[in-house]
Amino acid sequence: MDARGIRIDGQPQVVLCASLFYFRLPREQWRERLDQVKASGYTCVDVYLPWNFHELAPGRWSFDGRRDVAAFLDLAHDAGLHVIARPGPYICSEWDGGALPAWLGLDPDLRVRQNEPRFLAWVSAWFDEVLPILAARQHGAGGSVIMVQLENELDFFDCEDRTGYITALRDQAVAHGITVPLIACAGQGDVFGATGNVPDVVPACNFYPNDDSPYIEDEVRRYATLLADRGLPLLITETNRRHRTLRRLLASGASLIAPYLQASGWNFGYTPSSGNWGKPGNFMSHGYDFGGYVSSTGSERPEYAEAQVLARVLDALGTRLALATSGAPVEVVADFPTSSSPSVLDLGGGGRLVAVPNLGTTDGRAIVDGVSVAVAADSCPLMLIGLPLGDKTLTLASADLVALSDDRLTFSSKVPVTVVIGNTPVEIAVGTTLIVDNVTITVQEPLGVVPAEQTASRDVAAVRQREAGAPGKPAGTHELPPTLESLGVYRGRGTYTTTADLSGVDELLLVGAADIVDLSVGGKLRTLAGFGATQRVDVRELNGESGAEIQATVEIWGHANFDDARLPSLKLGALRGLGTLWTIVDAQDLSALWVVDGHWAGEPAPLRSLTGWSSTRVGTPITYTRRIDTTSTTALHLDGVREPVHVTVGDSEPVTVHAENPWVLMPAGTKQVSVTIPHNPSGGGLRGELLSLQPVTDWTCAVQDDELLTAFALQHGPATELALPLTLEPGEEAWLDVDLPTLQNGSVVRPDGTQVRVTGWASGECIGRVWTGERPAFSGGDPDVLWIPPGWSGLTLLVRGVDGPATPELRNLRIESPSD
Repeated sequence: MDARGIRIDGQPQVVLCASLFYFRLPREQWRERLDQVKASGYTCVDVYLPWNFHELAPGRWSFDGRRDVAAFLDLAHDAGLHVIARPGPYICSEWDGGALPAWLGLDPDLRVRQNEPRFLAWVSAWFDEVLPILAARQHGAGGSVIMVQLENELDFFDCEDRTGYITALRDQAVAHGITVPLIACAGQGDVFGATGNVPDVVPACNFYPNDDSPYIEDEVRRYATLLADRGLPLLITETNRRHRTLRRLLASGASLIAPYLQASGWNFGYTPSSGNWGKPGNFMSHGYDFGGYVSSTGSERPEYAEAQVLARVLDALGTRLALATSGAPVEVVADFPTSSSPSVLDLGGGGRLVAVPNLGTTDGRAIVDGVSVAVAADSCPLMLIGLPLGDKTLTLASADLVALSDDRLTFSSKVPVTVVIGNTPVEIAVGTTLIVDNVTITVQEPLGVVPAEQTASRDVAAVRQREAGAPGKPAGTHELPPTLESLGVYRGRGTYTTTADLSGVDELLLVGAADIVDLSVGGKLRTLAGFGATQRVDVRELNGESGAEIQATVEIWGHANFDDARLPSLKLGALRGLGTLWTIVDAQDLSALWVVDGHWAGEPAPLRSLTGWSSTRVGTPITYTRRIDTTSTTALHLDGVREPVHVTVGDSEPVTVHAENPWVLMPAGTKQVSVTIPHNPSGGGLRGELLSLQPVTDWTCAVQDDELLTAFALQHGPATELALPLTLEPGEEAWLDVDLPTLQNGSVVRPDGTQVRVTGWASGECIGRVWTGERPAFSGGDPDVLWIPPGWSGLTLLVRGVDGPATPELRNLRIESPSD
C-alpha cells in the first residue's frame, strides 16, 4: 500500500469491510453470515480475536468449537472474503475486559498495555498461540488475511512508552512470520498515540462522526493529507454504519472503509463488559447490535440494500476510483442541508467524483458545477464530472453509476437523473432508458428495502421448577473479602458470609463492590450496582443486633472494556468482588478549620471553611489543609464535588476524587489531609465529613464460576410443574426448565416481569442475562431478550429476585420466532 491506496495482488482496490465476529455467533452460522457479507458487495471482514475467549484460565487454551478461529478464517477464504485480523492483545469491543484476562489484575506490579515485562510475558504466551494461526492464513500463504492490527485505539490510553510497547508487539508479529501489513488504529485522531510512530506499523483511523454533521469531510481530508504526506493511504478501520456517511468518507480519500459492526452478533456467556456509556457506568447487553445492516439474529436491514448499491459503484469505477486522489473543490449550491465542503476526487484516467450529501428529510435541488440537479432526501449521490467515455465525455451525471461501458451507462437513483454528454443536459426519469449521443442510459430504482422479518409469538404458561439450586464450591475463610478472581472466578459469581456485632452501629460503608451485589444484612436485602463506588448502608432498623448475619452474592457482569478513572470498577484491569465492608463507628463534620495555601494568602495562614476562600482568581487552584488525629482507618467524604479535586493524605501522592465517587480512605495514624481545587465561587462549595471505620471480618466464601453454572444448567434433576407467574423474595432463586421445540430459524425469549434477573442456557451455552424492572443503564442491543440460535434446543433459566420498588415476579415468557 502507498499514498495511492491498497493493492492486492498488484490490483488497486477500494476495500469495503464489515465487522464480523466468530466469537459472537454460533459456529453453525459462520458460513451463512460470511455469505451475507459477500452478497452485500463488501469484500472484506475485520475480526477481533479475544485473548480471554481462548485462554480460559492461566495456561488453559481452547481453540475448539466456537473458538476454532482457524476454521472461521478458512471459511472466510472459501467465501471469497479478505480478512483484517485484530488479535490485540487489547481489543475493547465492549467485550469482557477488552479481552485482557481478568487474572492479570492479581499481580499488583503488572501494568496492562504498557512496555512492561510482566505484561509482555503474558502477551507473548497469547501471541505464541494465535499468531501462527494468522501467519498460516495470510495473503501470500494461500489465506485470506491481508492486514493484522496491533493493539486497538491506544491513543485513548495513558501508555507511558508507546514506541516501546508497539515495537514489542511488532517484533513479536514479525518473529511469528507475519508478512502482511501491520496496522494500528487511532480512536481519537492521535496517530502517534496509537502507533508510537513505529516503523512498519501503518496508522489507521477510526471516525465516529455525527451522521448529520456538515463538517465530516474537513476532518477526514485532513487525515488523508497527513497520511499521504507519509506515503500512506487513509485506512478507516472503524466508523458509522450509514452508507450516506460512508460515501462521504470515500470521496474524502479513504481506501479502506470498515464500518464497525455491520454484521451484529451476540455476547454469549458472561462476556459483555462493564463500560462508561452510562452516568458514567453501564452494562453491555448480550445482544451486540448498533443497527448494522445485519441484525444480531441474522435479518437484513435497509442499509444492506444501500451496501449493494455502493458496492456496484465501486465495481463500475474500478481502478479509476482505487487510484483517485484528492481534487480541487467543485462549487455546490443546494436548497437542502449539505456538507460545508463537499469532497472531490480526481479519478485515475481522468474525470472527477464529487459527493453531494442531502442531510435533510425532503428531496431538493443543487447547482453542481453550474448544472441544476435533483438530490433525494437522506442520500449522498456520487456524481461524476468530465469522465472519459471513449471518444466522448460524460460532462456530468447526478447519480450513482452502477454499470459502465463506453456506450452504455446505468445509474441507480430515487429521483430523476441529470446527465450531460457534451454540453446538453438531459433529465432522465427513474425506471426509463434514453439514448443520448449514441450512449444508452438507464436509470434504475435502487434495490428494494428488505421487508421486516415476520415473527410469530406465544407465551409460555407452564414450566418445571427444579427442587434444588446449583451448589457452590467452598472457597475458604478470609479475614477480609477476597476478590472473585483471587478465588479462581474470572466469570461467574460468589457468596460472602459472616456474622457481625452491629451494636451501636447505624450505618455500614461498602467500598469497591462490583459488579452486581445482593447484600443482605440481618435478613434485609439490597441490590447494589454502583460500579465500585463507595456506598452507605443504613442498618438502623436492626436495632444494634450483636450477631447480625451478613451475606452477599456478587455477580460479575463483565470487566471494564475501557479505562475510566471516575469509578473503581471502570478502570481497565479492575477486579470484582464484595470489596470491603466497614462499620461506621463515628462521624465528624470536617467542613471548618482548613488552612488556606495559595493565591495571595500569607503567613500566618488564614483559617477558612473548606472552599470558603474568596478570590478573584477564578479557576486557579487553591489548597485547603486540615489537621486530624486518627487512630483507626477513616473515610473522608467530600459532599458537593462537581469537578475533579486532588486530595493528599499525609505525605502520599495526591489522588483525584470525582463527583461519581467523592470518597478517600485514609489509614490509621493519618495526621493531615489536603484538598486542592480550582477556585470557583459559583461551584456551591464543599462540605467535609470524616468517618471512623472498623472492618467487618471473618468471611466464609463459596464460588460458582460460569463453567459450574453451565454444567448445572445441563443437568435435569427432580422438578415440579409450575404455572407462571413466579413470585420471589429479593435474593431468592429458582431454576426453571422450559420445553421448547428446536426451531429452524431460532427464537427470541422475552422474559416479562419486574425486579428479577434471568439467566438463560440452551444447547450447553449460556445465552445471556436479562434484568427486568428498575436497573442500571444498559447499552448495545435489546437488553430485554435472550436469543436461542437456529437449531439450538432446550431452555433453562435461573431467576433471581432483585431488591427494588416492586415485588420480584416473573409473569411470563414470550417466545418470538421468525416465520419459516
